[in-house]
Amino acid sequence: MNIIRSEKNPIITPEDVKPSRPDFKVVGVFNCGVTRFNGEILLLMRVAEMPINNNPKKELVPMIDLKTDKIVVKEFNKADSSIDFSDSRFVRTPTDQYLTSISHLRIARGKNGIDFKIDKKPAIFPESKYERFGIEDPRITQINGRYYINYSAISDITGVTTCLTSTTDFVTFTRHGVIFMPDNKDVAIFPEKIKGRYYALNRPVSAEYRVRNIWISESPDLVYWGNHLKLMSAREKYWDDGSIGCSGVPFKIEEGWMEIYHGSSKINRYCLGAVLLDANEPWKVIARSEKPIIEPEMDYELHGFFGNVIFNCGNLYEEGKVKIYYGAADTCIAYAEVKLKDILYQLK
Repeated sequence: MNIIRSEKNPIITPEDVKPSRPDFKVVGVFNCGVTRFNGEILLLMRVAEMPINNNPKKELVPMIDLKTDKIVVKEFNKADSSIDFSDSRFVRTPTDQYLTSISHLRIARGKNGIDFKIDKKPAIFPESKYERFGIEDPRITQINGRYYINYSAISDITGVTTCLTSTTDFVTFTRHGVIFMPDNKDVAIFPEKIKGRYYALNRPVSAEYRVRNIWISESPDLVYWGNHLKLMSAREKYWDDGSIGCSGVPFKIEEGWMEIYHGSSKINRYCLGAVLLDANEPWKVIARSEKPIIEPEMDYELHGFFGNVIFNCGNLYEEGKVKIYYGAADTCIAYAEVKLKDILYQLK
């Protein structure tokens, strides 16, 4: 695959982002939704923060206090053998699981698609029991002049739900609540109605069998979703034999709807591929990537907070090119582009 990475990669790093409070540090900026707005490219970035910790014997975990809706910090003793600290993303006790960071959504704006000015304050901040451990991985769908933003809300109380908010100016946001029940994430809403209905790709997880498939659902109003149909699964002996999920918002081409999706191998190596869906019946798969469009190869993709990962929440299709903004190693944002004809050529 002839994919071109920016020479300036990574284009946004944690050092570029101001923490939301003085006792926190930014450990990751990644997995951004993408759109054009007021003559600029706008990135709605996931910003992961951790409390500054000067005690190597302790692990600090940030979360929303349900009584005050404010962030508090919980301490864990690293000498406690009953607690699992082996994964940098989690603290696992015998009864509970916590995240070591908490994420909010922040805006970056730029004209050339590579150089961005980052807002000093969060755009959307976690604030409820559904968002106790943070909000993650936004996708932006523009419909009739309004921008609908769905994101994953993480909580030990409610599980992983998908919430929806919307805006016309990226200054004020209207929250529409939970649109997909737990555990469901990686939601991508189509940018127009199809036969009078809205459609969304999503990735529910079976709590009992740990099955992770991409489904498609329909809605009359973007809030209430039903008629859920399984769309596609992970594939044995392929690059996506572990799990799969939606990435950017589907975009329409002459051949149908193109979705850039992510897949992981059984050893948690995350790559991006593509699937072509029927234009009028998007629950029908026409063709799918046999090989990744892009896979972890560069140092910033191989090493970071969680390495060997390329993960995408937003892309632009312009001038025959798919412009991909992706999270690298759960740490930074990078950019790559590929010609649509090259993607279509390797679909089977």
